[in-house]
Amino acid sequence: MKQYETVIGLEVHVELATKTKIFCGCTTRFGGEPNTHCCPICTGMPGTLPMVNRKVVEYACRAGLALNCEITRRSRFDRKNYFYPDLPKAYQVSQLYLPIARNGRVSIATAAGEKVVRIHELHMEEDAGKLMHDPWLDQTMVDYNRCGVPLLEIVSEPDMRSAEDVLAFLTNLKAIIEYTGVSDARMEQGSLRCDVNLSLRPVGQKEFGTRAEIKNLNSFRAVERVIKYEIERQTDILEDGGKVVQETRTWDDGKGMTFSLRSKEDSDEYRYFPDPDLTPIVVTDAYIEELRAALP
Repeated sequence: MKQYETVIGLEVHVELATKTKIFCGCTTRFGGEPNTHCCPICTGMPGTLPMVNRKVVEYACRAGLALNCEITRRSRFDRKNYFYPDLPKAYQVSQLYLPIARNGRVSIATAAGEKVVRIHELHMEEDAGKLMHDPWLDQTMVDYNRCGVPLLEIVSEPDMRSAEDVLAFLTNLKAIIEYTGVSDARMEQGSLRCDVNLSLRPVGQKEFGTRAEIKNLNSFRAVERVIKYEIERQTDILEDGGKVVQETRTWDDGKGMTFSLRSKEDSDEYRYFPDPDLTPIVVTDAYIEELRAALP
């Protein structure tokens, strides 16, 4: 039996602790009756125009500095186009080409000593709504309250090699986010969610294997169980002479298994283009130094 090395990268979504949404004045307060925290802007009604929440930019820069990132002096928003019931505009405003921060790092303690996990980028985007599945009525309903809630997506490099590495990284990241005050990072309320990208490669091989992405994990326990399950699943495929498929999977906590959702999309499939309704975001050196001096 071959020996395989696990390669893991994370995409961590953090809901920012602003009082209002990223492009409108609707409240970001958790809870509330369905579809009561939304307006024509965050539900994408024709003729509406977004306006960037200045506090979102401040929190994004603050988080970037705390994660040892380089702050992009001129960033911009892009439209990520896809169709899904919880996305009423049929596109999500995100940052592909010029994210707000890049090239950061987080130190973690491992059994082998201190290790650095690199941050590829940190970008701002809007959250989507939430689908509510009712098994008794066999219906799915949509709550748009979460549409437009500001998110930071923190994308790591594939520097982690075990569940222990991942949990140490998430623990440190969560502490940094909470300490800087940019988010309450309550996983049980969806304020911090994690996508795990995991692949295997034979020990000694430099090239990465084919990865699977497991979406929307909202507890450290789920992350740990997913990693252990995926290592076993992908090992069985490779040992049987098969090939791991690049795909997006979902985790069923009750069954303790991941299931395929769809083939993994490339950025071309989202038809990204600069958002024509939002101007570029320019931050000055003086503004960055002011935020750096105010960090706790």
